[in-house]
Amino acid sequence: MGEIASSSGRIRDGEAALARADWEEARAIFERELEVRETVEALEGLSWAAWWVEDVPTCLEARERAYRLCRRQGDARRAGMQAIWLANDHRVFRGERAIASGWFQRAARILEGAELCAAHGWLDAVLGYVAIGEGDQAKARELSARARELGRRLGVVSLEMFALSVEGVARVTEGDIPGGMRCLDEAAAAALAGEYEEIVPAGWTCCLLLDACERVRDYERAGEWCGKVRQYSDRMRINFVTGALRAHYGAVLTWQGRWAEAERELTEATEFLAAQRPTWSGLAIVRLADLRRRQGRFAEARELLRRAEGSALTPVVLADMSLDLGDAPAAGDLLEPVLRRVPEQNRTLRLAPLEVMVRAKAAAGETDEAAAHLSELRSIAEAVGTRPLHATARFCEGLVAAAGGDDQTARAELEEAVDLFATSGAAFELARARLALARVLAASGREDAAAQHAALALERLDDIGAAAEAARARELVGDREARAAATPAVPCHELLTRRQLEVVRLVSQGLTDAQIAKRLVLSRHTVHRHLQNAYARLGCSSRAAAVAEAHRLNLL
Repeated sequence: MGEIASSSGRIRDGEAALARADWEEARAIFERELEVRETVEALEGLSWAAWWVEDVPTCLEARERAYRLCRRQGDARRAGMQAIWLANDHRVFRGERAIASGWFQRAARILEGAELCAAHGWLDAVLGYVAIGEGDQAKARELSARARELGRRLGVVSLEMFALSVEGVARVTEGDIPGGMRCLDEAAAAALAGEYEEIVPAGWTCCLLLDACERVRDYERAGEWCGKVRQYSDRMRINFVTGALRAHYGAVLTWQGRWAEAERELTEATEFLAAQRPTWSGLAIVRLADLRRRQGRFAEARELLRRAEGSALTPVVLADMSLDLGDAPAAGDLLEPVLRRVPEQNRTLRLAPLEVMVRAKAAAGETDEAAAHLSELRSIAEAVGTRPLHATARFCEGLVAAAGGDDQTARAELEEAVDLFATSGAAFELARARLALARVLAASGREDAAAQHAALALERLDDIGAAAEAARARELVGDREARAAATPAVPCHELLTRRQLEVVRLVSQGLTDAQIAKRLVLSRHTVHRHLQNAYARLGCSSRAAAVAEAHRLNLL
């Protein structure tokens, strides 16, 4: 009797060590228990202690021993759960799809005759996530909906909400961004509120949300969640979430032009994940490589990408780098197999390679092919609806029009891209769009306006440390001329679009947004957007400041 009590005490101590993220202490406790007696609880505890530090051999061996013991004891529910975790670990840690499939099938067979329990739901939820990667979004939604309903009926919040997050990813992947994000927001809120019974699926949910945000370029949403998730992951010591979070936050900071902060986050995330979660490290490595590319540090970028050859984004960054170096055909060659592999129904997964492919084809003068890819990009951007993605689509529209010799369309599209990038908080992308617009304006004989946009681009590129792109800006107008043009002493009537100028003139007369909307036969929302875009172009943040700056530039 005393030995059993002692065993129970060791199990409780081990579980307490897991709860406080003391993986080595937990491992030692469970190993001591297993020296005395082999129990499912001790084997499960050891498997999770090893899982957290990515000791894959120990984790898999402990799970297999637990599975065999459950089978001998006739416990179908726990045997099914061990089979599910074994399948997922073989898939994630080792990329062994066939072995993973075998364990998934085994779990399904064992649970067939068992009384309905949470294990049935976990099998559906995990298989739903696997289906997303295989391009079968319909299957993913069906399985996740079934798992979510079972979790609700059984009162297992972690199952219900994790299944909801899988459903959200499936919807986002298909292009239903509002519906998918609502699912992910709710699931993440439940995770951070401590409603999940298990910490691992709570961490997975946070990672799924941030990945979806980055994929559709919803940097505002990602920025809001990053702070909350960081507090949670630090408090709960969820190492894989902490590392993944820093990688995602690094992408947000890169977008915002806060490159010194981004470099720190991405560098530390890369080092942390390489040591703690090697199979997750590609996430940070590719993002750091892309930052190095933007900084013009191409050799370092290539070296990083060699360490992340298995990442889906590696060929995209390599293609972008080929474009930076003036080799558009090489960029296209890198992207062709990527677009062949990603099914068309996986719409948001095709975004990054599509965007670079459009720019590559436009740069190579292959306008028909560029237009074909642009059509798909435009369709996805309309479905996704985020401002950064709309800006990207308009930028690509402008590049394709310019490559085809349609300067009028190119100018209109690039002006819209500049506005959208400015109001979405972009830095590098905004400067790049200004440079493209400057080239179109210069080709049309509008030298003053071209110099103005090139100067603004150069100033931003120098500020953030984009050396290669800044060099291109200097080539366009000359460093001294560009800097002088940044604060013109002569009128520059093309800094604002015609409609923005109309709105600012009416603001200068004291009219409200509602009065301007009535005068110009526009909606108040449209008037507000034109005014916000004018603020961005003039470098102001209020009506009075915008009017004063417009007067200074002799625009009124």
